Amino acid sequence: MAEYKVPLKEMSFLLYEVFKADDMWQKLPKLAEQVDKETAQAILQECAKIAEQELDPIARQGDEIGVSFKDGVVTTAPGYKEAFNTYAEGGWTALGGDVNYGGMGMPKMLTAMHEEMLCSADISFALYPVLTAGAALSLAKHGSDELKERYLTRMYAGDWSASMCLTESHSGSDLGIIRTKAIPQDDGSYSITGNKIFITGGEHDLTENIVHLVLAKLPDAPAGPRGISLFLVPKFNVNDDETLGEYNNVSCGSIEHKMGIHASATCVMNFDDSKGFLIGELNKGLACMFTMMNFERIGVGIQGLSAAVRSYQNALEYAKDRLQGRALDSKTNGVKNPDQEADSIMVHGDVRRMLLNMKALNEGSRALSSYISMQLDYATYAEGEEQVKGETLAALMTPIAKAFFTDLGFENTVAGQQVFGGHGYIREWGQEQLVRDARITQIYEGTNGIQAMDLLMRKVAGSKGAMLKVFTDEVNTFIESCSHDQAMSEFITPLAAAVTDLTELTTDLLSKSQDDINELGASANDYLHVFGYTAMAFVWAKMAQVSLSQQQNNGESGEDFYQSKVHTARYFFTRLLPRRLSLIASAKSGCECLFAIDDELF
Repeated sequence: MAEYKVPLKEMSFLLYEVFKADDMWQKLPKLAEQVDKETAQAILQECAKIAEQELDPIARQGDEIGVSFKDGVVTTAPGYKEAFNTYAEGGWTALGGDVNYGGMGMPKMLTAMHEEMLCSADISFALYPVLTAGAALSLAKHGSDELKERYLTRMYAGDWSASMCLTESHSGSDLGIIRTKAIPQDDGSYSITGNKIFITGGEHDLTENIVHLVLAKLPDAPAGPRGISLFLVPKFNVNDDETLGEYNNVSCGSIEHKMGIHASATCVMNFDDSKGFLIGELNKGLACMFTMMNFERIGVGIQGLSAAVRSYQNALEYAKDRLQGRALDSKTNGVKNPDQEADSIMVHGDVRRMLLNMKALNEGSRALSSYISMQLDYATYAEGEEQVKGETLAALMTPIAKAFFTDLGFENTVAGQQVFGGHGYIREWGQEQLVRDARITQIYEGTNGIQAMDLLMRKVAGSKGAMLKVFTDEVNTFIESCSHDQAMSEFITPLAAAVTDLTELTTDLLSKSQDDINELGASANDYLHVFGYTAMAFVWAKMAQVSLSQQQNNGESGEDFYQSKVHTARYFFTRLLPRRLSLIASAKSGCECLFAIDDELF
């Protein structure tokens, strides 16, 4: 496997040239105190060193050896504890944390790129600190001052980690029927009893304590999701002097044996009269947990992108080195590589197709991730209309980040494997690990089918199209601003058509759903991808605009980079954006063909 190289130039291009992040940071007072361009650049450069020098070298053995389980104890793969200590000592566990409790308060636009680096180097390792960051976010937003003071400082320091305990064996994604119980105690705490499955980082040897955020119900709680509360349940109780106290009856019953992310501990967790502390209000735990879940859903989308980035780097290096066959036009235009017995496989059209698919979709996903992260920053740090718009767009596009990026991520890891041919199927090259690791991203944190339903039913139909209009208005404003730029017409014309088609598809589906609600479920997956390609066209047009301007203004300065950007933008609009047309046709075909067949006839 090729050594991972962080695409720092790509990241800087998005931050400062496309989205003008430094201007945004300076105009938002809460961010201006924390970050500027120089600080951000230093953070990205140092994080790149951690990813390339500390995490990339241990990823292979992490996959080969995995985690081990014996007598309730989980041991991580060799090198993981040392790498985690280095990571924590560098302050990376505090990067996006609340400054009032020892966090660095960096914006999401920056921490999203930090997450991409970690996950490209090793998704398994990244899951430990990223889960902790999500739990800390939920605690910081909903927890009492006492809980925040006691737990956040140690979580940000990397002394303690965290997990998210939702799923139970009988309930899956239907959290309303969970059975874990919470019994009020005289001291204001709660006794938590129950079992959770698929708990990432539920038990391990990286930190001295693990803080579990657990969904449970009181005996008299309302039925369904309205009766869920959220509790903080530490592995070890914490004394008044903040030292670790007695064991809290939290145990790992077993670990799962998985097809991928082998170095990530996926645990069955047992809570047996464990002491827990309420986060937020009783019976409103799902709303508190969604703070973490939405954070993690975007993070999982970044995992899909990260695996795809690594796949592209591997495949590109292999394709340039692999000699096999001659170019189809070698008899008319001459042999491309006369000093060797064959040309590199870069001369073959299908190989170039796969590589350009990966390149265009990866760069588009990173740009769209940056755009969504920017909305989260506006939602967190802005005020008034800017904050409301940021909240709306972030909520609307969270399911796209999770589902679209991971579907493309898996597609691109498989494409990279295909470039390798037979070598992609064997362990020697490491490419098959990316395929296995990427596959989980389409499943956990809510399957991609659930994300599609969240987008179409809850966000779009639930707002009667109002949330979508916030996005399309912004895109149409951009289109109008480019109307007199002839050089942009090759990008703006198809973008305008895509936005019009998305709007018309939305109107059609919402109208049909008035007669049959199944129309939404039947078309949700297609709809999410139509939306995804349209949103990606928007950010690709923005990247093309900047790149064309740089070519015109700077001549030879950065010519290769911007030339590559323009060529890749043309490829996206010519070869990839048309994918939406078949998706639109499928979405409009209706639900009858899905439900006309009886279950017995499957």
